[in-house]
Amino acid sequence: MRTTAAPTDSRNTARAEAPADARMLVRLDRVSKRFPNGTLALQDMSLEIGEHDFITFLGPSGCGKSTALRLLAGLSPATSGKLTWAAHRTLGASRTDRELGFVFQEPTLMPWSTVFENVFLPLRLSGVTRAQADDTVRDALAMVGLTKFTHVYPRELSGGMKMRVSIARALVTHPRLLLMDEPFAALDEMTRSKLNNDLLAIWKEHRFTVIFVTHSVYESVYLSNRIVVMAPRPGRVVRELRIDEPYPRTAGDFHVSTRYNDYVKTVQRVLHATMAGVGVDH
Repeated sequence: MRTTAAPTDSRNTARAEAPADARMLVRLDRVSKRFPNGTLALQDMSLEIGEHDFITFLGPSGCGKSTALRLLAGLSPATSGKLTWAAHRTLGASRTDRELGFVFQEPTLMPWSTVFENVFLPLRLSGVTRAQADDTVRDALAMVGLTKFTHVYPRELSGGMKMRVSIARALVTHPRLLLMDEPFAALDEMTRSKLNNDLLAIWKEHRFTVIFVTHSVYESVYLSNRIVVMAPRPGRVVRELRIDEPYPRTAGDFHVSTRYNDYVKTVQRVLHATMAGVGVDH
């Protein structure tokens, strides 16, 4: 009989380390972000992200989860600290946009363009012709189960299908790092569960790194190998929890297991303590 294991708990607020066998992909070293209005969104956030990690940022609204994603994507500069991208190269100075994919909370599709054209967009912007991109776009659509919808317009799609198009668009450049900002929050439970499973299957096959923002403890436990719990503003890493369970994690197995429930309870306790300021340095 298998013994239930609680999430491995790292209390190092200075640096949450990647697994020992993972090559470093991105490192945040004491990164802070203060907005022009004076709001300190992130303070001394340090985190090491390994290749093929599936990391979830978990924390209350306003704790800087989305801000951290935008810094990683190069959409906003850090006020202080350093972001390093692989081989100790500075992120933003040496990475290319095609090394990153970003899936936002809303699909943000172009309503006047077909599914194919929406997914083709990142390649078109980087100078790839439609003919050159044809096979790549079709492969990306096949990944998310939309092979038969290439000529359909967004208005003809359900919410879940629109999000699949958004994911295909983020994956069409074969990124090393996929950033996902609460992509399934607005979807119904059945659609969300299906997309969780499909995302894990794609991640396992193509071996990119995922950083996933969610407010759902249940989703974070199901998807992640590492959960990064962030403190209320100013945001920073206060705890890292490892989910030491093998993949694939089928909904009919892991979701209903005692192990899953124990992980959820542990993460909930840590999150509640963090929100209450228990054991959090100010």
